[in-house]
Amino acid sequence: MGFSFLTQEIAMDLGTANTVIFQNDQIVLDEPSIVAIDNNTGKAIALGQKAKLMQERENPGIKTVRPMKDGVIADFNAAEMMIRGFIKQVNSKRRSLFTPNIKMVVGIPSGSTEVEIRAVRDSSEHAGGRDVYLIYEPMASALGIGLDVEAPKGNMVVDIGGGTTEIAVISLGGIVVQDSIKVAGDVFTNDIQMYLRQQHNIKVGQITAEKIKIAIGAVIPNLEEEPEPYAITGPNLMTAHPVHATITYQEIAHCLDKSVARIESGILHVLEQTPPELYSDIVENGIFLAGGGSLLRGLAQRLTEKVNIPFHVAEDPLRAVARGTCLALKNTENYTFLMR
Repeated sequence: MGFSFLTQEIAMDLGTANTVIFQNDQIVLDEPSIVAIDNNTGKAIALGQKAKLMQERENPGIKTVRPMKDGVIADFNAAEMMIRGFIKQVNSKRRSLFTPNIKMVVGIPSGSTEVEIRAVRDSSEHAGGRDVYLIYEPMASALGIGLDVEAPKGNMVVDIGGGTTEIAVISLGGIVVQDSIKVAGDVFTNDIQMYLRQQHNIKVGQITAEKIKIAIGAVIPNLEEEPEPYAITGPNLMTAHPVHATITYQEIAHCLDKSVARIESGILHVLEQTPPELYSDIVENGIFLAGGGSLLRGLAQRLTEKVNIPFHVAEDPLRAVARGTCLALKNTENYTFLMR
C-alpha cells in the first residue's frame, strides 16, 4: 500500500434518522441525520444533534432538512453538505498536512434503484471519498450481528430503521430474497402523532412523538416489565388551550398495531419466497432483528407468536449496520457483495 498514512478508511451508515461513522474499529461519530441551513446563504449552520435541537423550532431564516427519506437521499445538496460536514468533524481530530485519500464503505437500502445508488455514490465522492464501496444494509446488519454471511446456510435479518424496514434472507455471501418496506421508525412516530390528535385532541410535534416512542413504545398490550405512563402537554386542537395527557404503553401498542402488522406481512412474504433448504436453516437459527425499531418493547415476542419462528434482537441493534459496514471495510478485497 505504501502511503497508508495518507489513506483514511471510514465506514458509514447513512441512515434516515442517524448517521454513524466508524474508523479504526471505533465509533467516531453518531449523530442524527439532519442539517440546519441558512436560507439566505444556503450554507450549513449546524449538523447532527445541534441541528436536531432546532428542528420544528426554526425561524423563517433557517430551515432544518433531513436529507434522507425512506432510506435514500431525498435532498442531494443537503446530503452532500451533511456527509462532508460529518467527515470534517471526524477529521478535525487529526492533524495532517495532506488531505487524506478517503476509502469509504457506505450502507444503502436493498431496494435502492440505480438512480438512488448513484446519488449515494456521487454524494460520497463529492464529500471526498476516493474509493467508495457500497454495501446493502441487510448484508451489513447480518455482518454486524455476527452472522457468517458467506456460509452455505440461510440467515434471515429484519432491520427496522428510520425510513425503511429491510427484510432479507442471506446465503453464500448474497441476498437470496429481500423486501424493503417503507414502514419503520418515522411511520411509528407519525402513528403516535395521529393517535394523539384523534384520541386526545392534542397536537404534538415529531420530536415529542419520538420521545414518547422511546419512553413507552410497545407492540403488545401486556408487557412483563411495564414502563411508567408518559405525561405530555400540548395545545388542544380546537381551543389552543393547554391539554395535559398521560399516555400508557398499551395505547402506543394499539396505535402502532397496523404498522407492525404490515411489517409482519412483509416478513411472511419473504418467507414464502424462501427456498425450502434455506427455510429450514432459518427455523433452526431463528430470525434476527436489528435497527432502532427492534427496541420497541415486546416486538420479538409478538413476531415469534405471529410467525412461529423464534426472533432474536441483536445486541446494540441501533449500530448493527454501522458495525457491519466497518467489518466490510476491513475485507474490501475478499467480500464479493461489495459494490464499487
